[in-house]
Amino acid sequence: MLGPLGVVYGDIGTSPIYAFREALVASSGGEVANRGDILGVQSLIIWSLTIIVTIKYIMFVLRADNRGEGGVLSLMALARNSFPTRSAVILGIGI
Repeated sequence: MLGPLGVVYGDIGTSPIYAFREALVASSGGEVANRGDILGVQSLIIWSLTIIVTIKYIMFVLRADNRGEGGVLSLMALARNSFPTRSAVILGIGI
């Protein structure tokens, strides 16, 4: 039981197909997966990625403060101020 959990949560960013397969094997008990198993595993993966991205956006992007302004442009301004000699490189990475 711990093996599939480690595969699902450890490799979801690097190999989602392998994680999906292992989650299906775990949810169906080694038998042929039915439609409910497939939709359930897809739902878990989509919701977990959605929640993680939303929380990271709220925690990092919205907290960036550049003299009262926030958001993505504020992050860019803060990055340019942190690396003044490499501002073109930072701009290129951001685009």
